Amino acid sequence: MKCPFCGEDEDKVVDTRSRDDGKAIRRRRQCLKCERRFITIEIVEDKTISVIKSDNRHEPFDAQKIIRGIQIACIKRPVSIDQIEKLVLKVESEIQSGFQKEIESRVIGELVSKYLRDLDEIAYVRFASVYRKFEDKKEFEKELKQLKDINKNKN
Repeated sequence: MKCPFCGEDEDKVVDTRSRDDGKAIRRRRQCLKCERRFITIEIVEDKTISVIKSDNRHEPFDAQKIIRGIQIACIKRPVSIDQIEKLVLKVESEIQSGFQKEIESRVIGELVSKYLRDLDEIAYVRFASVYRKFEDKKEFEKELKQLKDINKNKN
């Protein structure tokens, strides 16, 4: 496992825990070079899903890409890595149970948006702005209005 801080590929496992009813293993690791700690999650892949990108390219599903996108949207927001990991596991579970071999990246973005909106509205708008490729402030305003309407209907 490569250290996300220094790139070294030698580490030791400090702690291991089962998660999500045994469907995942969380390992706390320590880099042997820089001695910083990081967490990895191991998940059993039931089936390989191909993601159809907007330009019709196909690539294997990679949960780490979702995690990175959400982490960027959550910069300086009160959202923990555990909350992000749980969100991604929900998305993965929904993808695994609802789709056969292929899924459009657009559908993945909508699933992430749905769960992220409930977790943190600011992170949701940030994520949506990149995912939906907002080009001007009118698109932001439209999204904020929709978010406001959703919140009105909840109350």
